[in-house]
Amino acid sequence: MTPVEMPHTGPAPSLAGRLDAAVGGPTMYRLVLLVLAALAGFSLLLDVLGWLAFGIAAMLAHLALCLGLTYVSNRALAALFRVNPHTESSLITGLLLYFLFWPSLQPMDLAGVALACVLASASKYALAWRGRHIFNPAAAGAFAAGLTGLNIATWWAATPAMLWLLVPGVLLVLYRTRKALMAGVFTLVATSVITLELLRAGMSAGQGMWQALAQRPVLFFVGFMLTEPLTLPPRRWQQLALAAAVAVLFAVPWNLGVVANSPEAALLAGNLLAFLAGQRGTVRLRLAASRPLTPATTEFSFEPSRPVRFLPGQYMELDLPAARTDGKGRRRVFSLAGSPGGRLVKFGVRTAGPLSGAKEALLALRPGAELTATMVGGDFVLPRDPRRPVLLIAAGIGVTPFIAHLSSGSLQERNAVLLLLARTAGEVAYADELRNSGIRVLVRLADGSVPPAGLAAVPAGGPGAGRWLDGKGLAELVPDIGRRDVYVSGSPASVQALRRAAREAGARRVRADSFWGY
Repeated sequence: MTPVEMPHTGPAPSLAGRLDAAVGGPTMYRLVLLVLAALAGFSLLLDVLGWLAFGIAAMLAHLALCLGLTYVSNRALAALFRVNPHTESSLITGLLLYFLFWPSLQPMDLAGVALACVLASASKYALAWRGRHIFNPAAAGAFAAGLTGLNIATWWAATPAMLWLLVPGVLLVLYRTRKALMAGVFTLVATSVITLELLRAGMSAGQGMWQALAQRPVLFFVGFMLTEPLTLPPRRWQQLALAAAVAVLFAVPWNLGVVANSPEAALLAGNLLAFLAGQRGTVRLRLAASRPLTPATTEFSFEPSRPVRFLPGQYMELDLPAARTDGKGRRRVFSLAGSPGGRLVKFGVRTAGPLSGAKEALLALRPGAELTATMVGGDFVLPRDPRRPVLLIAAGIGVTPFIAHLSSGSLQERNAVLLLLARTAGEVAYADELRNSGIRVLVRLADGSVPPAGLAAVPAGGPGAGRWLDGKGLAELVPDIGRRDVYVSGSPASVQALRRAAREAGARRVRADSFWGY
């Protein structure tokens, strides 16, 4: 999640590279909103064509109620609590509730849906800790409404006709959020349990799997509910364990009297576990100072309202309410550049034009200005065993997470090599920190110029000195790459090419940290 914007000067981008460019434009929240909106439109089309039988009037009324009431109630509650409303979040919640409750024009059903919408918005403020909601709002609203008996969630999105757009939509969201592995664990466990139950009931294995995937809300649940970033624990192993636990609660029949198994109950239990495992609550950040790292990059230093728990290499999501509307939403992710034990929270950002709304908002901040950090996460961390050697490859300001590793001292006792790629000497950020790092640092400049004093250059005619670093050049620069854990940080295009080069050079373990655009 590193803020990097370094041009791709290598081979033509692959299909994965083109997909990265396509989905990397909008933020994750905007992408989810667009996919859900497309699914809502598709459901209306299916009803018109006769594939769904709710009735277009009931569906339109249901959609208007869910969107309108979550939007209005969210803004009213935000005014009451004197915080800035997050419009995209309220619209996502409304669309989720649209797919959870059966479209109907019956007064009792409408009252239940209306209650769920209001309670979903209220949960963001009432069921929150230090400004961060604990439970998925749509699940909380649906669960609470079900307890009243007015209406219950049916999760009607789990309809075979919806699969034509639901499957690609879920895959797109999971690709964007990098949660495919977590989704795979949940899907495998939940589908296996459901299939086994149906086998005991006399169905065939094929019929059981089809019902699990096409007529149970497994795919919708994992694509739009379980993987919501604000309700996930920060580390990947925690997320995988959570996925398995929630899958069991989701698929195994259970009854505690007042509460029985349901998708929303399983999700709320998982949310509580994630809250206990992760960074609890939002953090207010007060700008202490900013400084230019290069003519094209800036470091922002913030004083947190309370200590922030993070590991070197992790990222932080910031809420930038003052950012102008540019189609990418208010929340943006930045790699942390400072030490976990430091007094300040630091971010290195490329601030050359053209500027996005987020960059304009950051540059407009003055010392003393405040903003909110909503989450900390990421697995771009070093191996626990300090005896394992590492190769760190950074493109441009992609060096930011490696600066966090240097600042923390975690590289001092480790066999580490850092390779920095930049276009010119003037674009080498954190030169002083690299110079005094105590590890081997190699700088490769695309224009063949000399790097800042004290940093070793890849010779103009030496290994990998072409316009783009290939596998052969990388192997010549770091002959023992095969025994090193390789970490690559930069833009999606840079990361894709450098990861491929590392594989070609003989690397067996490659971990990447890509920036999706902000």
